[in-house]
Formats: sequence, structure tokens, C-alpha cells
Amino acid sequence: MKIKLVLCNLIICFFLFNCNKNVDRLITFDENFEYSLEEFSDIAILRYDIPGWNNLTLKEQKLVYYLTQAGLSGRDIMWDQNYRHNLEIRTALQNVYFNYTGDKKSKNWMSFEIYLKRLWFSNGIHHHYSNDKIKPEFELGYLTQILSSTNTTISNDALDVIFNDLDSKKVNIAKGIDNVLLSAVNFYGPNVTSQDVYDFYSKVKSPDPLKPLSHGLNSRLVKENGVILEQVYKSGGLYGEAIDEIIKWLELALGVAENKPQGDALSLLISYYKTGDLQTWDDYNVAWTSATDGNIDYINSFIEVYNDPLGYRGSYENIVQIKDFDMSAKMAVLSENAQWFEDNSPLIESHKKKNVVGVSYKTVNVAGEAGDASPSTPIGVNLPNANWIRASVGSKSVSLGNIINAYNNSGSSDRLKEFVNDDLEYELELKYGKQADKLHTALHEVIGHASGQLNPGVGETKETLKTYASTMEEGRADLVGLYYLYNPKLQELGLVDDWKEMGMATFDGYIRNGLMMQLIRLNLGDDVEESHMRNRQWVSAWAYERGLKDNVIEKINRDGKTYFNINDYDKLRDIFGELLRETQRIKSEGDFAAAESLVEGYGVKVDQEIHSEVLLRNRKFTGAPYQGFVNPVLVPKFNSEKEIISISIKHHASFEDQMLDYSENFGFLK
Repeated sequence: MKIKLVLCNLIICFFLFNCNKNVDRLITFDENFEYSLEEFSDIAILRYDIPGWNNLTLKEQKLVYYLTQAGLSGRDIMWDQNYRHNLEIRTALQNVYFNYTGDKKSKNWMSFEIYLKRLWFSNGIHHHYSNDKIKPEFELGYLTQILSSTNTTISNDALDVIFNDLDSKKVNIAKGIDNVLLSAVNFYGPNVTSQDVYDFYSKVKSPDPLKPLSHGLNSRLVKENGVILEQVYKSGGLYGEAIDEIIKWLELALGVAENKPQGDALSLLISYYKTGDLQTWDDYNVAWTSATDGNIDYINSFIEVYNDPLGYRGSYENIVQIKDFDMSAKMAVLSENAQWFEDNSPLIESHKKKNVVGVSYKTVNVAGEAGDASPSTPIGVNLPNANWIRASVGSKSVSLGNIINAYNNSGSSDRLKEFVNDDLEYELELKYGKQADKLHTALHEVIGHASGQLNPGVGETKETLKTYASTMEEGRADLVGLYYLYNPKLQELGLVDDWKEMGMATFDGYIRNGLMMQLIRLNLGDDVEESHMRNRQWVSAWAYERGLKDNVIEKINRDGKTYFNINDYDKLRDIFGELLRETQRIKSEGDFAAAESLVEGYGVKVDQEIHSEVLLRNRKFTGAPYQGFVNPVLVPKFNSEKEIISISIKHHASFEDQMLDYSENFGFLK
């Protein structure tokens, strides 16, 4: 027993030393916390604090620390998943950044720095939101010169792809093409086609058809000598070097678990990483969903499938969470009334769940993020994704409170003034906008994703709706939130002071964003590609068209500027209910043709005249359209016996400091 304890302490000490050797470069913030760090290109970098950290016990702080280190250990996986040349390109460019001694005030060098920062932000050479390849604002000749001057090597394929037109779209979900073959994402070998994928998985069956396994979630599909093979992510398999590091930290976390259910879930996650077994993944998700006690929770593994054009493969993701006690108590009201919302929804009766099970909702404060959740982060999460687990066990929904707070404290109201139609719309947004966003996120995650059911015999949504599955699901959940945010029930439950004005602000903001403001993120002439942007547009555009006869939403042109004004909020709610009913029908019945018609007809193409106008009106505002975060750094302090006696919160002084530190300490894939 003593030998095992001594060995364990030595291992812990080794890990902690290596992951904190750059601690001298970290800084501490006082109560005057600055959320904004820097801006470059179309990106703003923010910070977030960790409220309630000092209220945790030392054991709880250790658990948070180990879970964040586990998450960061898999960071390189996300880079490689995004594109096969990403890690090689990152290594080469960072070597130049460290070692170049030439003119660092030249336009070319400054363009090089911005390009590298954009790659750091997007976890690769494709834009994190548009999926387009990021174009450098320097020439191949300049890069070749600085590579040579720093003795940096890079393959011709990796160098050329920075500048040529190959692999131009990370995820290509356009209609009428081979979506797998024309997507650069590294979930598939370069010669694998969409038909190859469909043919392969048509022959893969689950032991229990009522509990279908998430086939393809944790593997890469390649073609060797004409034969399709799966390369599984696991210890000893694909990404094994990084996964072994994840396992080491998860085992340390297991030693300080808050309770048995939490520990049981961690044990299953470790087993899953060791074996890659998808039945173990489902067992883990059942255990994790049921483990609702405790102040600490986490998301870790290959989870969201948005980056796969066919919706099979999960991107690596990690979020470590601390319970926000005050907000969680308030939001638990939604969970307690989930069945009421389901029973009173406008869905076809056969599409309603008779027993909404185990919807667990919390507002949490993030303590660390990695992979697909960082630097660009969600503001709410609902997991697990398997429909049968949601139906039989339930789900966990969280709103990332300190992330939302950081967003809300980093912007200005000038852009809002430009796009609102009148003073009332502006005043409602200022008064209710932040609260409306929080409630819409809560309703989207807790009630939206948990609502509705598939018809008997209908396959999983990724199989029936294919490339439209993600945007249809997000739009469906948005519509649930919209339908209930304009409802006196919220005031009856004590969640709002004035349900009508709150709902009006929500409707105004959604239509304004869906039809105009989100276009700021697109280049003129681009189609809408990202699933969430698509769903906001097809919901808004369908509702606008549906209400034309009664002038529910009025398109106004004043002084050469376009505005959308809602004339009848009651009728707009009815329209949202009608669309929600149809969207659930499409999902329940697996109606691919209807999904295609809805998304392609309303969510993809952009009104070029309005888009041009929006971009012109936005030019006077300097705020970047995309925001992301550097993470706080948890720094342990040891006693003479090499035991952790406290953990403090520090911050990197700059975005590049954090990115370079991560590459140095968590660069486990080469």
C-alpha cells in the first residue's frame, strides 16, 4: 500500500511540474477584472473569471484541476480532426514565431502574426465558423524566406495548401455534391466518398435496435486497397498518445470524486478511452446523466457531430463546470415543469412525450475548456445526444453563466442602435436582452432538446435527415424557446417580471439577428453554411413570409436603410408554433424532402441587397463579429511532502502566451 501511494505521489508531482513550468509568466487580476484582451482580424479575445472558486473545498478544487488538465491533454486531437496538415503547419509556424530575428515591424511579419493567431483561434487553417480556408495576407515567397531563415522544415503538401485552392472548405454541406469527398475535415481519408460511408454503416447493426449505438462517433474512416476500415480513437489506437495522457488525469480525478455515482461515471469514461467500445460509451452516458449530485461536473470526449458533413463523427471537446448555486435554483423551475411545457406545446399529439424524464438543468461557471469548446465556446449545452438515453434516462442541460456574463460585459450598444427600428425596440433590448438570452438558452436546452419523440420504426435523425440533421435540431429547439418566451406561464413560475415585454424583446432580437445582423459574419456573396446560422435564418425567413398576408413582420425602408418591425407579436407566436409543429413532424417522420425544402428554401441563400447594406452599415463599428476566450490557469501549491495544499487562479498576459504554453505542455501528437 505505501509503495503504491509513494508512486502515485511521484506521478502526480511529475505531471504538475511539467504542466506549470511557465507559472512565472502568469498574472493575477483583482476586482477590476478586464474581460477584453485583444482584437485581430474578425476576432475578439476575452477572459472569464471563475466565481465561487474560493467556496470550493480543496478536494473539489483538485477535482476541477485534474479535469482541466485531462481536457487540455486532448487539445491536439481537435487540431488533427479539423484537417490532416494542421499539426504540421502549426509546428512550423510556431517555430518561425519563436526563432525569427528579422524585421518584426514589417507589414508581412504583422500579417504572419495575425494569420498564426487566426489558426490558433480556429484550431487549424479553416475558419471556425464559415469553414472556409483562412487566406494569408502575405505571399508564399515571404513564408518560404522566413521558414528558411529559421531552419524550419515543412512538407511541400502542407506548405502549398496554405496558398492553393485545395481543401478550401472544412465542412461542405452544400446540396448536390459529394459532401464527404469535398470536405477537408479529417474524419475521412481523402479518397472516401459519401456513398462509401452510407454503404459501410448500412451493414453495421446495433445489438439492441431500440438502443442504437453511436456508430462512427470515435473513429476515422479510411480506404485501403479499396477496402473501408475504421481507425478507432483509443489507447493504443488512433490518437493513443494524447488519450493516454487524458486517462492519466482522469484517473487522478477519480481519486477525488465527490461521490460514488460521479466516480462510477469517471471509471466508465476511462474504460471507454482504453477500449474505444461504443457500448461502454453508452453505459458511461447513462451513468454520467444520472450523476446529478455534487458541485463539479464536466464534458469530455468525442461528442458533437457538427463538423462531420454526415453527422457521424464526434469532435473532441472538454468543458469543466462549477455549479452556480443561485441561478441553478432559479432555473430548476423549468426542469420541474418540463412535462407542462411538453403537454402544452403545439406538436401533433403522437409526437409529444408522455413522460419527459430526468431533465437536469443547471447554470454553471466554467473553470476550463479545450478542443471544440475553445477558444470559441458555446453558451449552453444539452447532453447526451443519443435519443434513446434522453427518452429513458433524461439529459443534462447547462447554461455557462460566467461565459455569458463575459460576453455581456465586453460589448457596446452602438451596433444595436444602428439596426433597431425604433426607440421601443431599443429600450426593450437594453432592459430585457441579457435576461431574454439566458432564458432562451435555458428553454432551448432544457425543454427544446428534451421535447418530442420519433415515430416507431423511424431511424436516428442523422440517418433520415442527413446533412440537414444538425440545423433542423437546433432550429426545433430554438422554436420551443421562442414559443414559450412569449407566455404568461414564465411569469407565473416567477422567472420573469413582465412576460409580455420579455417576449417582445426576444422576438425582436431573434428576427433582427436572423434576417440582418448575423450577416455581418459572412462575406458578400457567400451562402449560409454554419448550422446555427442556417437555423436562425430559416426560422426568421419562414416566419416573415408566413406573416406577409397579415403584415405580422413589416419590412421598412427608411433613409435607404432596412428594418424589420413586428406589428403583431401574438400572431408571430402562432407562426412560431406552426413552424415548431412542422419541424417536429419532419424529425418524427424522418421526412428528408421536407427538411431539404425548408433549409434550402429559407436558410441557405442570402438576400444580396440586404447583405450588402448590412455590411455597409456595419463598417463604422470596430467590434469584431466573433469572440472567444483564453482560459484561466489553475496553479497548485505544494507542501514539503509534495502534496497540493492550495490552488490559485492566474491568467496568461496574452493570447499568444496561452497558445504557445499549450503547445509546449500539451502537444502530445506529432
